[in-house]
Amino acid sequence: MEGLLLAAIVLLALMVAGMLAVGVRLVRRLAAPTAPTGQPLSVIVDDPEAVAERERQRQTLVELQNSVSDAQTALETERRSVAAARAEATAVRAENAAAKAEVATSRAEAQRVLDAAHAEADTVLQRAHRQAEEDAEQVRSTARRTGEREIAMLTSTAKDQAAEAERRLQRLDERERLHAAEAERLAERERQNVEEAERLAERDRRIAAAEAELAKWELGLQGKEQELAQAQEQRRKELERVAGLTADAAKSELVETIENQAKREAALLVRDIEADARSTGESRARHIVVDAIQRVASEQTAESVVSVLHLPSDEMKGRIIGREGRNIRAFETVTGVNLIIDDTPEAVLLSCFDPVRREVGRLTLEKLVLDGRIHPHRIEEVYDVARFEVERMCQRAAEDALVEVGITDIHPELVTLLGRLRYRTSYGQNVLKHLVETAHIAGIMASELKLDPELIKRSAFLHDIGKALTHEVEGSHALIGADVARRFGESDEVVHAIEAHHNEVPPQTIEAVLTQASDACSGGRPGARRESLEAYVKRLERIEEIAGAKSGVDKVFAMQAGREIRVMVRPEEVDEIGAAVLARDVAKQIEEELTYPGQIRITVVRESRTTEIAR
Repeated sequence: MEGLLLAAIVLLALMVAGMLAVGVRLVRRLAAPTAPTGQPLSVIVDDPEAVAERERQRQTLVELQNSVSDAQTALETERRSVAAARAEATAVRAENAAAKAEVATSRAEAQRVLDAAHAEADTVLQRAHRQAEEDAEQVRSTARRTGEREIAMLTSTAKDQAAEAERRLQRLDERERLHAAEAERLAERERQNVEEAERLAERDRRIAAAEAELAKWELGLQGKEQELAQAQEQRRKELERVAGLTADAAKSELVETIENQAKREAALLVRDIEADARSTGESRARHIVVDAIQRVASEQTAESVVSVLHLPSDEMKGRIIGREGRNIRAFETVTGVNLIIDDTPEAVLLSCFDPVRREVGRLTLEKLVLDGRIHPHRIEEVYDVARFEVERMCQRAAEDALVEVGITDIHPELVTLLGRLRYRTSYGQNVLKHLVETAHIAGIMASELKLDPELIKRSAFLHDIGKALTHEVEGSHALIGADVARRFGESDEVVHAIEAHHNEVPPQTIEAVLTQASDACSGGRPGARRESLEAYVKRLERIEEIAGAKSGVDKVFAMQAGREIRVMVRPEEVDEIGAAVLARDVAKQIEEELTYPGQIRITVVRESRTTEIAR
């Protein structure tokens, strides 16, 4: 490749040199023309043939210059030098009538161009050599890298094959070891089987000897049994002869007599039990419920979703609001409690559906008011302190309730949930105090019924534990509480009592029934719950209105928390039959219009009084 490139360059250089030589020769001939016949120059100049000859020579010179230009175009690397030479040749053609000095200059310029062409050719040749060397070096480096990669690949493949062979060898060794171990185990098992067969053979021999001995004993026993059977048959025949009855007849008579006697005794016992149950069951149940309620006197508190905080002065309201309301916005963002500031003198309202969060907000605002420094950063600091303090108070309240009820072994997470009920109310009744009261009532009922009071008190105390999570978990608080109790290790009896205390699951145990009863006693009695108290008063008023609207009624008294109604009638307007009809009408109207637990007794009182004065 290098030789071809060098030959091409030399050939082009020779062509350029030849063309330049021809051009110089033609220029010389043009510069010194002579007449072929020795005529004067003026005659030659004026001769048309000479003019035509010069024109042809000029055209030949132009064609030569074009050939030179084409050669220069082919040599891209020598374009600059050849272009200079072509420019000089063009100048010579344009000034072919100039003086000899211009021709000499053209000759010198042609020589310079030729030297430059030789130099450029050498440069191109050297550049070609360098390029060829660089290409060869690049090819060598590429080949070397390719070889190295192939060698590395072959080495890696060889290593992998060696490793695979090593692993196969290890697997073969492991398989041989396992086979050897298996063979040892089979040999050991074979030996054990032989020993076992020997033991079985020995045992079979002993069993055969024992069977032979037993066969002898059986033969003896059969003889004795036959003798005993003969003796019993003789005794039975003698008894039948003496009594005059067969054995089957005597047995039937005895069974019939005993059966009749047992039926009479059972009928008398059932009658006595039924009579005793009817006479004492209702009074006993009333006694248990009433005694349980009377022995528990708990404090009832009424709370709402709004807390009131009293301020030392109305100026504090502006400090709570802050510049452009930044303090109140920071307070509501940090605590999650809505702060209501209105025209109420020296008081602000805190509103939140979560009672624990509302109490944390109230305590935070109280500490800020006492401290006097109210700004967003201070609000965050005081909020953290108040939250910790409320959590501690909840924990302490739960522990106090557990001590009061008498429960010691309980999961710490359940204690935390019970503490959150300290600020939870149900229809105005504090839930934690309701649980304590329910547990006491259930324990008293269990003691009266001779049951285990600890288990029933535990069931009643935990029956509303789900109310601590009802705003976080969807579902009924009874089912939520049962899941929580089951998750923290409570017994199946306690879990069933919790999930069945609102009949969402049918009660199946005595613990569940007593939990329902104690819950109803705690929450259903007058004054326990705000809405229950209002409904209770309205129910009593409506009962008195129903009875008072009847004709002949004088006075109406609602007694025993609305469980009994005394209707006083005027005797001259209502007779005995009318009193019975009046009682039935009042009862029917109450059943149709009112909703109430249990039953209501209507008693119509009709009495005649005659007064006379003795003088």
